[in-house]
Amino acid sequence: MSEKETEILSLLNNLFTKEKGFNMLVSEYSKQLYWQIRELAKNHEDTNDILQNVFIKVWRYIDNFKGESKLSSWLYRIARNESITFLNKKNKQKITELNDDTKSNLFNSLKAEEDISKNTIYNKLMQSLEVLPKRQKLVFNLRYFKEQKYKDIAKQLNVSEGALKASYHLAVKKIETFLKEN
Repeated sequence: MSEKETEILSLLNNLFTKEKGFNMLVSEYSKQLYWQIRELAKNHEDTNDILQNVFIKVWRYIDNFKGESKLSSWLYRIARNESITFLNKKNKQKITELNDDTKSNLFNSLKAEEDISKNTIYNKLMQSLEVLPKRQKLVFNLRYFKEQKYKDIAKQLNVSEGALKASYHLAVKKIETFLKEN
């Protein structure tokens, strides 16, 4: 555990400094959690809603944190679970599903709006992630974008490092294939 995490936890565990510790936690992890959630939520409004839910959960359940993993791993797990819950609720509210033609039109409109090559490349990568199964997409996001170690991801997802490495390798191959074809 880092020195910063230790300091935050120390403040959170004291009734008189809990609020200060929570403010430090929010300050320290907001940006990282925002971008982790944004990869799943895809828009700013939903991301902010989910992030707020994450911090509410953290405030409520910080006393249950046992320190068996890094504080950041615990926060990422909460963020992932809150994102999935939020998006599942949102999807249930939708009356119609997007069919393949609608998806193509959506991706094509994204391409048409982009005029900077970096954004175009980023959008292509995001499109390629949409063809991945949920587990491979999650593993790829945590490993590639978050640069988390396999060991930490394995703890978050309760799977072996070998299975994670296989999922990541398969995701990379699928992304490469998608990018070559498109």
